[in-house]
Amino acid sequence: MAMLRLVLFDIDGTLIRSGGAGERAFARAFEMEFGIPNGTKDLPFAGRTDSSIAREFFVRQKIEPSEKNFHRFFDCYVFWLEQLLGQIQGRVLPGVESMLSRLSALSEPPVIGLLTGNIRLGAQIKLVHYGLWSHFQTGGFGDDHEDRNQIAVIARERGQQVMRRNLRGEEILVIGDTPFDVACARAIGAKMLAVATGSFQLIQLQEHAPTWVVADLEQVCVEELCSGFPTNRKEP
Repeated sequence: MAMLRLVLFDIDGTLIRSGGAGERAFARAFEMEFGIPNGTKDLPFAGRTDSSIAREFFVRQKIEPSEKNFHRFFDCYVFWLEQLLGQIQGRVLPGVESMLSRLSALSEPPVIGLLTGNIRLGAQIKLVHYGLWSHFQTGGFGDDHEDRNQIAVIARERGQQVMRRNLRGEEILVIGDTPFDVACARAIGAKMLAVATGSFQLIQLQEHAPTWVVADLEQVCVEELCSGFPTNRKEP
């Protein structure tokens, strides 16, 4: 079985729980820039790209989804995100720091990247705050494309550029906490490790047939996972 050469992590619900800082920053930006309070009411966030959420807000509120309005929104959003992360209690999820360290310590470490719906600056602000940003060499972000599956393609291409060779799907692992992440992995033919630390339960993730499902990343044996260790278990 092929060794893993590229590991792509989602952020919210997979690496961290920010205590709702991102959603609150969205709400503050909607109100400050466009004068609409409670702008996040009934807007789904889990597994979506920041840009698609902003576009849905614009459409609902009959605001032109122009490049100028996206810039206005995101400039305000990142300001509030940084402020709120310092005020709201969040945390790094179980097993994350250990897994990242063990991946880097392997004799043939994979490239470690991000596959996230966060815009790049938002991802950096969150992961710098929680001390994780330095672990990641590359990634695909919510300002690369509104479609998460296309972000997966971009993340794979950037990983290949770092490695200076093409990768087969079986050499890539996506780690995430939503069915959207499972779809991302499937879009690039990658293996998928679904983790039930977000808003979806273990049984809900199993219904989408990822390669593996775990309750949290503490349950993962990094060495077995990255060597392509053959297993018929649902937990690596």
